[in-house]
Amino acid sequence: MNPKKDTELEEEIKTVLGPETVFRGTLRFRDSLKILGRCEGRIESPGFLVIGKGAEVLAEIKVGSLVVSGTIKGNVEASVQTEISSTGKIIGNLRTAQLRVEDGTVFEGKVEMLKNSDGLDIFQATPTQLKQSLETL
Repeated sequence: MNPKKDTELEEEIKTVLGPETVFRGTLRFRDSLKILGRCEGRIESPGFLVIGKGAEVLAEIKVGSLVVSGTIKGNVEASVQTEISSTGKIIGNLRTAQLRVEDGTVFEGKVEMLKNSDGLDIFQATPTQLKQSLETL
C-alpha cells in the first residue's frame, strides 16, 4: 500500500475498535471504522471499513470501501473498492467494483467484480442495448 495514502486514510477514520475489543452482533456505522480487535456477526455501512493488522473478523460484510490488513472469515461485498495488503487474509467470497491486491495476500474464495450501474459494458451488451444507449445521447 502507498504509505502516504495509508496516512491520509488514518486521518479520515472516525471510530476505532482497539485490539482488546471483542464485538458480537450486527455492527452498523455511517462514515468510517477501523477494527483492531475481534468482531463476529455482521457489518453494514455505506462508508469504509479498515481491518487492521492482527484483527480477526468472522462476519458477513457489506460496506462501501474496504482495506484489509488483518483476517476476514466470511463473505464480503464492497460496492466501491477493496484493498488487501500483504498481511491481509480473506477466507470467503468477495464482491467488489475495484480490487487491489498486494503480493503475499491470502485469499480463499471467489471474486465477483461488480459493474458500474451507470455505465454500459460495450463488450457484453447486445446490439439492441447498444442502440438504445446511443439513442439516449
